[in-house]
Amino acid sequence: MRVLVTGGAGYIGSVVAAQLVAAGHEVAVLDDLSTGHADAVPAGVTFVKGTLRDCAAEVLADDIEAVLHFAAKSLVGESMAEPARYWSTNLGGTLALLEAMREIGVRTIVFSSTAAVYGEPERTPITETDPTRPTNPYGASKLAVDTALTEFARLYGFGVVSLRYFNVAGAHQGADGGWLGERHHPETHLIPAALAAATTGRRMQIFGGDYATPDGTCIRDYIHVTDLAGAHLRALAACQQGRHRIYNLGHSTGFSVCEVIDVCREVTGADIGSDVVARRPGDPAVLVASAARIQAELGWRAVRDLRAMAADAWEFTQARGAR
Repeated sequence: MRVLVTGGAGYIGSVVAAQLVAAGHEVAVLDDLSTGHADAVPAGVTFVKGTLRDCAAEVLADDIEAVLHFAAKSLVGESMAEPARYWSTNLGGTLALLEAMREIGVRTIVFSSTAAVYGEPERTPITETDPTRPTNPYGASKLAVDTALTEFARLYGFGVVSLRYFNVAGAHQGADGGWLGERHHPETHLIPAALAAATTGRRMQIFGGDYATPDGTCIRDYIHVTDLAGAHLRALAACQQGRHRIYNLGHSTGFSVCEVIDVCREVTGADIGSDVVARRPGDPAVLVASAARIQAELGWRAVRDLRAMAADAWEFTQARGAR
């Protein structure tokens, strides 16, 4: 199958692109490199630099049969400060992509959604039928895309799967031994930030120590990026015309910020210092997934644990430092 990966120079998109190539698919990547890296695009992939609005139709016209859509802005704090940017990029860009797909006749799409659509949950673990009440523009814009996808499935016969991730971590080692991992600027994700602190000696900031959790810090469900990418390949094969299916991806186990930092200390052998600072606006106290639906329907489950995520991310960090 010839597949387009939007945002395929980013952290998750590049790992999915690598797994698609390994599975024998022909892959094209469209990325504007605003947050992605050209050297993360796997070998053997056709790369086009550009935006969804400007280039999607041109790339889709090159015999594309399906789309895996990752191109988006994804920082909660930034979305609170610049909501219009998130609506324009995440919803507006996706609508441009969907219209181009409709006009050209591409009807299969797997969407990179987020647990942020649930907001502050009433219960954990969270199921796909629980209320969606996002607490920030990032989650709200992703939920709006899910609504649009439901309509495109109903009205135009699109086959759609949305995957709602919880916290993604770790690094992926390709067949050539090279690593693909997180390179955000600035880095806001907990595990790579902790590993950076281990190498620089800088102290970590913990956003909020007064949540209603055992140690007062936020609890999140973590999933290894390699496991996550495997779910996308299963979702691609499961797309059915006229149907929009939604799945949570996670371990169904939560870890607090303090617990994650402790694992990073263990993996690196470094005494990573930390300071509690004010909460970030829009951060729920606990987000833990129920992945029972995707396990039952597609046979997927996360297998790599938190230590493996930290250890692989540390391998990637060390490999980057050696360059």
